[in-house]
Amino acid sequence: MKTTETLHDFDEADFLDDDEQIAEYLTASLETGDAAYIAHALGVVARAKGMSKVAEESGVSRELLYRSLSNEGNPTLRTMLAILPALGVRLTSMPLVQARP
Repeated sequence: MKTTETLHDFDEADFLDDDEQIAEYLTASLETGDAAYIAHALGVVARAKGMSKVAEESGVSRELLYRSLSNEGNPTLRTMLAILPALGVRLTSMPLVQARP
């Protein structure tokens, strides 16, 4: 007997249901220090929130969002500052904790 399975593409955006999960996801991406991954993560969150809604709330065109937040994208600081409130998050800083000898 032959069984067939249907495989679906995995999309992280399908699992980001609330602002707490989104904040944790973005924090983890920022901690990598990998600009391409951070842009990708911002794109995932924008898809989870709805790209059209993010574009409208941020004043950034959908085309620029897709381009900036793709795997090859490199969003400017200006773009990031515009879209972060639309994603329901803010950028904060904290001091690095140095290990004591």
